[in-house]
Amino acid sequence: MQEFFQNVSRYPRYLISFSLGIFFNAIEPLMPLLKRPTTAVALVGIVISIFIFLTFTLKAMLGLSAA
Repeated sequence: MQEFFQNVSRYPRYLISFSLGIFFNAIEPLMPLLKRPTTAVALVGIVISIFIFLTFTLKAMLGLSAA
């Protein structure tokens, strides 16, 4: 039974390392764009607009009101 719990305890570490690996591989190609101010501002604007779009979409889908 102890082996079972040791095996199950490995899953959170796997999930974290897998997620961080995907995140770093997705961000790495964008790093050169952050060296120039013009592209950095555009990239930050795109990230913020995606976050706002997702927020509004989820609020509308879930029927949450602003008030």
